[in-house]
Amino acid sequence: MGADRPTVWTLALRHLLVRRARGIVLLLGYAVGASVMMVLLSVGQAMLIQSRDVALVGGGDVTVLPEGIDLEGLRTGSMGGLFFGIDRARFLERQLIGGPRLADVVGETSPVIEHKLIYLRRNGELIPLRAGGELPEAAAAVGAGLDLLNGRWADSPADRRFADPTPEQLYHELDRFHAPLADPTWAEWHYFNVAPSLGEWWYLTYLVGGSGGQLLVTRHRPGRPPARFTSTVPPEAVRIDTARADLSLGRHTVTQRQGRYRIVGTAGRDGASVRFDLEVRPTPNAYFPPVELRREGFRSGYVVPAVRATASGTICEGKECRRFEGVAGYHDHNWGIWRETSWNWGQGRGARMSVVYGGVLTGDSAVTPDRTPYFMAVVDSLGVRQILRFGRIDYQGSRPVVGGRNAPERFEMIAGRGGDTVRLAVRVFEAQATPVTVADRVFLQMRGRFQLSGTLLGVAVSDSGLGFFETFVAAGVP
Repeated sequence: MGADRPTVWTLALRHLLVRRARGIVLLLGYAVGASVMMVLLSVGQAMLIQSRDVALVGGGDVTVLPEGIDLEGLRTGSMGGLFFGIDRARFLERQLIGGPRLADVVGETSPVIEHKLIYLRRNGELIPLRAGGELPEAAAAVGAGLDLLNGRWADSPADRRFADPTPEQLYHELDRFHAPLADPTWAEWHYFNVAPSLGEWWYLTYLVGGSGGQLLVTRHRPGRPPARFTSTVPPEAVRIDTARADLSLGRHTVTQRQGRYRIVGTAGRDGASVRFDLEVRPTPNAYFPPVELRREGFRSGYVVPAVRATASGTICEGKECRRFEGVAGYHDHNWGIWRETSWNWGQGRGARMSVVYGGVLTGDSAVTPDRTPYFMAVVDSLGVRQILRFGRIDYQGSRPVVGGRNAPERFEMIAGRGGDTVRLAVRVFEAQATPVTVADRVFLQMRGRFQLSGTLLGVAVSDSGLGFFETFVAAGVP
């Protein structure tokens, strides 16, 4: 027969009093065991809750975050995660993650926005909501499509434009104009250069500013002095489009259709004139996405729709007209407030790779090892191969140019990112200076040969070619 309950408790108490040490050890062991069990149950409960959290990614997925993001802040929703976003997400999807460079290891991609805070205003009341979005067909391709009870869920035209735009949609998106700011130094422009041969090249700039628009043409040809031609139009003759690349400065026009630019214009100088009608074709994947720097009193934006391009058409100087077919071309687009700024910029075209570098400085810019305005992008047939940073340009030697100014004979820079380092060395063989009345500055435009060497994505690279290079600095510098 089993002992009754009072007898059990009596025996237990007598045992603790008679065998005190043994009793204490047993109690401690029981307490430790119970504590461990409680911790394990808590961890299991936490894992169960997290497994049901749609904001978390399960095992086997890869999450790409901007460099320097605070992971703990992102998860807990602190200030580090409150305004989290991925800049230039379209560029990441089209080139870096979902592009041809990783096609052998990435089968499908599915961009998604989850549980973002938005506000709905209704009848004067502000209602906080959580919203998300994704591309239906992309989600289905990775096995994450919605289980529909009724209806149809498919990509809209805007969805398709995000992931796989047509060439015309892509270049309008990259190259659109911006609403001008009420600042006298605001300007925005299309810039093209065309190089029919080693000794001949043309700079073509369609400029929009507060006082109207200008077409600026600079010509270099062997056996002739450099020449500049201009045409100015009043504000009422300027037509810009904040959703497209198209621009009209009176009869001078830029029109983009099916990924091709037609540029037409006429400019004059001292009774001479130049007119052109060209088609510029960007090389597929060879573009650099829009970037914009902002702080109080300063704004600078830059995009390169055509790091590498070909140009065909006619250029007439006076009565002499010549036709070009498939010659080297380039196109970029700038906008911003240009008060007390200076810059360095260049682009080169090699046999296998192209390079673009640049940086804008203001009076309070500080260049340190951890903070620099200068970037360098290396582009190949698959798109942007790497974007690196560098802190200085080492200008060497001196050569006189027209106007009593000096230009460097050569210069170089060393850029790096992670384990990648490249050296860009340029030898200048032609230069011209344009004095600027503001702050005794000079605008140097140079033509030179470049040599690129180093390591990109862990692979040794080497290339060479021709390029255009600029610096806008105080007189006597660099």
